[in-house]
Amino acid sequence: MDRLDGSAHLIIVSDLDFTMVDHLDPDNLGLLRFNAMWEAYYRQDSLLVFSTGRSPTIYKQLRKEKPLLTPDIAIMSVGTEIMYGESMIRDEDWEQYLNKNWNREIVTEETAQFPELTPQSETEQRPHKVSFFVEKIEALKVIRSLSERLEKRGLDVKLVYSNETALDVLPKGAGKGQALAYLLEKFKIDGKMPVNTLVCGDSGNDAELFSVPGVYGVMVSNAQEELLQWHAENARKNPNIIHATERCAAGIIQAIGNFSLGPNVSPRDIRDFQKCKVEIFNSSHEVVKFYLFYERWRRAEVAKNMQTPKLIFFPFGTFVHPSGVEQSVNHCIDVMARLHGDKQGTNYRIWVDRVSSAQVGSDTWLVKFYKWESFGEERHGCLTTVLLSSKAEVPDGFTWMHMHQTWLEGSEPKDQTTWLF
Repeated sequence: MDRLDGSAHLIIVSDLDFTMVDHLDPDNLGLLRFNAMWEAYYRQDSLLVFSTGRSPTIYKQLRKEKPLLTPDIAIMSVGTEIMYGESMIRDEDWEQYLNKNWNREIVTEETAQFPELTPQSETEQRPHKVSFFVEKIEALKVIRSLSERLEKRGLDVKLVYSNETALDVLPKGAGKGQALAYLLEKFKIDGKMPVNTLVCGDSGNDAELFSVPGVYGVMVSNAQEELLQWHAENARKNPNIIHATERCAAGIIQAIGNFSLGPNVSPRDIRDFQKCKVEIFNSSHEVVKFYLFYERWRRAEVAKNMQTPKLIFFPFGTFVHPSGVEQSVNHCIDVMARLHGDKQGTNYRIWVDRVSSAQVGSDTWLVKFYKWESFGEERHGCLTTVLLSSKAEVPDGFTWMHMHQTWLEGSEPKDQTTWLF
């Protein structure tokens, strides 16, 4: 919450499964396009919030499987848990608030009376969430009857049905929409109300997000019938909610453009940065641009022209490999020449996360970020610090002066000889 000194230019609040993450896209290209755009243009002055039905356990599992960025805030377990930052610090005030008129034991007793309900895995049973699977044909009858029984027991609860299979029993004050409203109120109290908020979803448990006053909303093209039906009945005339024509993360990018919330062309969609100049010139964009170039170099998607890396790097600069070995930039460029095309025809990808920069001199910038590489089932990452110079002799660009990397815990590869930059 405190990463930004003032109000966020934009807060994106997105569901994960089949909204930010497209499980039918094995190459994760939509997600990688969003990642590049966010880190290049938004990370410095905006906030990313993931709002998911997943518990912390399977949320962390998804992060190991997919190239997800680190959100500033994670709303989990259908809005019953809020956590902040990379360390996932719990919002205990929110959980205290949810205790009102909530008794998990009574919920468990009453739901046991319904043979139509199949409990979800133990990881998905949370202090303020009791979760089941139920067939669509039985769902409406079960929801009506269970609501009546719990009300007679004196509980204020909410039943959320989504994905035509999942039923969650929550405290009445919980839910994705209420969790977002709570966060926006905290921003307001701190004098940091965001300029714009964009909510993104695909299923029934996302509907509440679109009900929060003052937000823009996008239902991705692959949104389920339950969400589309809710929209038709409740928000059809709201011009600030659209049904995208693009799937998942691509639909989020589309919405940013539709509502004019900021840049909506991902650097991944630019094939030649020399021919296509961008209006936003900053150190974050420089980092994203370089690693896209390096990925394409390894995949042989750019020509083997050694003048390009020689123009990027300061000839007397140094690179400290994550192993601790210091190497000259000239040596690294020689290694880079040998690596051209070594990943051709593979699913090799690079992305950066948590890019932050500070101007440390009149023309120098210190940039820190996580750099990740994935190849097949392997995934490796390091903390990277780069010193950039923006002197006039490099038009529309930076010179990379020095680079230092250290392995992120447990992510170093067995063979480190081809790890570069």
